[in-house]
Amino acid sequence: MFPGWKFAPADTVIVNGLHGALLLAPRHPAGFGSATDWVSNLAGFEIELLRDGAVVDRGQAANVLDGPLSTLRQLVGLLARDPVNPPLATGDIVTTGTLTRAFPILPGESWSTTLHGIELGGRPVWFA
Repeated sequence: MFPGWKFAPADTVIVNGLHGALLLAPRHPAGFGSATDWVSNLAGFEIELLRDGAVVDRGQAANVLDGPLSTLRQLVGLLARDPVNPPLATGDIVTTGTLTRAFPILPGESWSTTLHGIELGGRPVWFA
């Protein structure tokens, strides 16, 4: 669809995103009485993106409409006014956008993340 995987920002909107794959980490409790302050942590955490162990980019929660919760709040509000699309339901997965820039991936590389300010582990990925 996109020769050489070259596209404009509008193209990603038209095709509903930029995921080549989506990896999900284990669920974490986020309800009342949880030991983790998810509201504060999701609004202010930072991330390092590593390729073969070297940092290639850094990002922060605010890179996505002031944080993932703010982005989710925007989506819920839009869906509440949308006569065609249903509201979010239990079990729905919402991706709020990337906190770092996207980079080309080559065979044999390993990519991982290091998170600061939030109790989530990084996720390593290897490409054959």
